[in-house]
Amino acid sequence: MTRTAFHALLVFILALPLSPAAHAWGPLGHRLVARLADADLDPQARAEINRLLRDEAEPSLAGIANWADNLRENDPDLGRTSARWHYVNIGEHDCSYQPARDCPDGKCVIEAIRAQSAILADRRRPDAERLQALKFVVHLVGDAHQPLHAGYARDKGGNDFQTSYQGKGGNLHRVWDSGLLNSRGLDEDAYLRVLRALPAPAPDRADVLPPASADWARQSCAIVVAPGFYPARATLESAYYEAQLPIAERQLRLGGARLAALLNATLAAR
Repeated sequence: MTRTAFHALLVFILALPLSPAAHAWGPLGHRLVARLADADLDPQARAEINRLLRDEAEPSLAGIANWADNLRENDPDLGRTSARWHYVNIGEHDCSYQPARDCPDGKCVIEAIRAQSAILADRRRPDAERLQALKFVVHLVGDAHQPLHAGYARDKGGNDFQTSYQGKGGNLHRVWDSGLLNSRGLDEDAYLRVLRALPAPAPDRADVLPPASADWARQSCAIVVAPGFYPARATLESAYYEAQLPIAERQLRLGGARLAALLNATLAAR
């Protein structure tokens, strides 16, 4: 690599926003949220979603669920623009949310869900814009239910909290992205059956527009600040996984129910 190319690469890296890892829940978790939502779509929402997705390689909510996490590679400009849409840091503020303080210029998961839902709902906009908004909504609702995407700024949503489990190093964000879910050793279909067996949550106000995304983030944050969420020791034991996995699974189930309610309200026949 030439000195000029190295300098350009360094400038690009330094310009990247300091944010939690983009892959909230990991690909499996996001697909599970999307598939849970898909089962609860009403006919009007399903017809419009099918129409918008008709040219996608995998024309389903699960097929677009991880699109926003791949923007850094596939569309770097949009990836940089939307990087801060995946999270909101409210752990230091007792999980209270103040837009001016916590979401300047609307760049956080709370306001991004609201803004993208409004674009999706506006049938006067071109289909391409509404399709992109749908992709963001499906992904960001999942993000809002990964607790560390509404956690502390001081450790970048758990990315700077180093952990190890069964001899493998990592960090707390990665544990919640994929470690907890992977510990079951289930494929996607089997895991979906596990989640569908959980009690169906009643989405609180998710059918009201604008969406109650601030409430969702505050509830996720409350999980982060609860005793036991941050382990006392960096070396995790199976007891941590046993205690936290049910919480992660309830969040996935709740995220799916809220996503369905939001899409049903956003795409209601007019």
